[in-house]
Amino acid sequence: MGLGWKFYDADDYHSEENRMKMGRGVPLSDQDRIPWLCSLHDILVRDVALGQQVILACSALKKMYRDILIQGRSDEPLKSNETAKERLASQQLLVVYLCGSFEIISRRLSQRKGHFMPPELLQSQFSILEPPSAPENFIQVSVNQSLSEIVDAILEALPMK
Repeated sequence: MGLGWKFYDADDYHSEENRMKMGRGVPLSDQDRIPWLCSLHDILVRDVALGQQVILACSALKKMYRDILIQGRSDEPLKSNETAKERLASQQLLVVYLCGSFEIISRRLSQRKGHFMPPELLQSQFSILEPPSAPENFIQVSVNQSLSEIVDAILEALPMK
């Protein structure tokens, strides 16, 4: 079923430096991630300004990261597209929190081929994970379900226009 929504995989937008760092088994710091998150925010603002609905697959592990995706950096100057930015902040952004045990996710990562992040970095991600909570607009979906059950749960929660 096609939704007509634009899809982005946030991993495609990591800098070469971030990819190399992760490839060496070094976890990214907040300083490494913030420019990446700001770039993703800019993409979301652009698409919302064009009236496009968007799905972004992103390991926004901390609330601060999710806030940057929605609002941008608090210290960046106002831009000419501020109305689009305000529109993005006021949108019903839905965070889909795909949760699963370390063991299950580790097993799946070890089967993934050709990705720059080695499975050894998973523990660092679990260590900084801040699961979404109120007042964030989110649903929690278990990765223990079948792919079709996961998709159905997400589709049921999406705001359809």
